[in-house]
Amino acid sequence: MTERRVVVTGIGTINPLGNNIEEYFSNLEKGVSGAAPITHFDAEKFKTKFACEVKNYDSNLYFDRKEVRKYDLFTQYALIAATQAVEDSALDLEAVDKEQVGVIWSSGIGGIKSFFDECLGWAAGDGTPRFSPFFIPRMISDIAAGFISMKYGFMGPNYCTVSACASSNHGMIAAFDAIRYGKADVMVAGGSEAAVNEPSVGGFNSMQALSTRNDDPQHASRPFDKDRDGFVIGEGAGALIFEEYEHAKARGAKIYCEIIGGGASADAYHFTAPHPEGKGAMKSMRDAIKDAGIKPEDIDYVNVHGTSTPAGDIPELKAVAGVLGDHVYNVNISSTKSMTGHLLGAAGAAEALACIFAITHGVIPPTINCDNLDPEIDPNLNLTLNKAQKREVRCALSNTFGFGGHNSTVIFRKI
Repeated sequence: MTERRVVVTGIGTINPLGNNIEEYFSNLEKGVSGAAPITHFDAEKFKTKFACEVKNYDSNLYFDRKEVRKYDLFTQYALIAATQAVEDSALDLEAVDKEQVGVIWSSGIGGIKSFFDECLGWAAGDGTPRFSPFFIPRMISDIAAGFISMKYGFMGPNYCTVSACASSNHGMIAAFDAIRYGKADVMVAGGSEAAVNEPSVGGFNSMQALSTRNDDPQHASRPFDKDRDGFVIGEGAGALIFEEYEHAKARGAKIYCEIIGGGASADAYHFTAPHPEGKGAMKSMRDAIKDAGIKPEDIDYVNVHGTSTPAGDIPELKAVAGVLGDHVYNVNISSTKSMTGHLLGAAGAAEALACIFAITHGVIPPTINCDNLDPEIDPNLNLTLNKAQKREVRCALSNTFGFGGHNSTVIFRKI
């Protein structure tokens, strides 16, 4: 079967750098940090008291009271970003064959806050099981994909990918495959996470995974810096409309770029730590490049997973160098998590949008807060430190990796 080309015709987001695409792109270029003291709950007794939260969020601006009862925050973010993307695509919702439009949405944790609150409510009682009928639907990770499809009547492939912080990339690869292999003409892809809450922050703190730079949150996410001490948790959503190229052309759609390849692998090493030699990461990138039908030398920009952890940053850079060879010195590399924090299951979607920004604007978003490069890192790498750089980007590669040893890579190309 001849593979079909797949392009991006709509984008949307709500994340710590902006509640829409325009704000997000502007703050990416400026190198703005989304970190600030936590407002979602009282974090005074927690080791980490800050996060990258969505700013100025009021659910009443987007949903009525009945809807809010049904939607966990991660679902709210999903619906907001997906709605922006559908509207941006200018898809004719009356004319399109809705059986050929699907939704693959991703989340690493889903409605953990709903689960936590419901269990607290039960534990505070006399043991009588009094649970909300919305409890299970609010909690399960697949529900966002369902609600997006219900809003628009999209009847194509519909499910959720869950692979920790690799979730969104895996979901985008699945959506890409659905179109190129003829199972759909249009797909809504993306991810959302709402994990700035007590169980998530407390759980990651117990693993020593989060930065505890409470006196200086805006400089806490510092990938590649020798003083990095963990990631900064974030929240939000990113959405992309994937569309078969001829279908998009026929309706005169605006086209941002095309998605050309995806790769996935396992470290098969440790349940939370990445492989120290980056073996799984290298396989994921090589498979994506092979899938795209390009050469390593065609890559101009790599948006790395780059979480700002002592264990993760260096193996990934070694893996990138291992895949690109000497060409690694010709590419721009950056970690936008230095600004957004780590959106967990939504990270891949937010970072795919950062790649699209680089392709469409000719600007590489920076890695901020790297003041003292880790001496183990090759100083000749262009890590786009602290300031955006102008550059034509034809091909951008984005990595996301997750607990369990999950690795995923997607590649976008200018069209």
